Amino acid sequence: MTDSVRSRVESDTTGSEKMEILFATGNSNKVSEASLVLAKFGHTVSQLKIDGKTLDFSEPQADEIEEVAISKSLQARDFVVGTNFEKSAILVEDSGLFINSLNGFPGPYSSFVKRKIGLQGILDLLENKDERVAEYRAVAILSTKNESISCRGRCIGKISREIIGEMGFGYDPIFIPDEGDGRTCGQLNPEEKSQISHRMRALKGLSEIINLPSK
Repeated sequence: MTDSVRSRVESDTTGSEKMEILFATGNSNKVSEASLVLAKFGHTVSQLKIDGKTLDFSEPQADEIEEVAISKSLQARDFVVGTNFEKSAILVEDSGLFINSLNGFPGPYSSFVKRKIGLQGILDLLENKDERVAEYRAVAILSTKNESISCRGRCIGKISREIIGEMGFGYDPIFIPDEGDGRTCGQLNPEEKSQISHRMRALKGLSEIINLPSK
């Protein structure tokens, strides 16, 4: 599996036109990360809100984050029908932390698990385990009214033995990327994180596709 895997749905290309992208997420940190990547290609990213509110997704019980991302994308397009955003380019993303010694847990349930047991809860589950290999995975989908493209990204690393760092979000303070210098993602500034992040790799894959010259 490569770090960024791309797939196209409904084969029309978006071409090299600069886009105004609406990110359907309630997490403003994700909007900032997406803007950091896509602004380099001339695209603008803002948070999608309808009547001043972010979208409230119904997340399916799924074993793969791809299924969750696809569901979010379809729901987002349904939400904007009949609004001024119906023809807009809408970005959705789903990600998760997969820990080898926990058989991939928390995986697609990462957000729910973090809310329930927190970062210390994960460390407690690994307290007596020497094998701490894990990876972040992300799937990003960009859709318009007539087409959709998706990309996957991943970042391989290991779980730390303590919570370190106040930057980033999610599981960043307990995730040490292999490509780094031993710091957790919670210790990396946004520019440093953008070089290795699973989400950034998925978004970079999207940017490569949407900046292809039109045929």
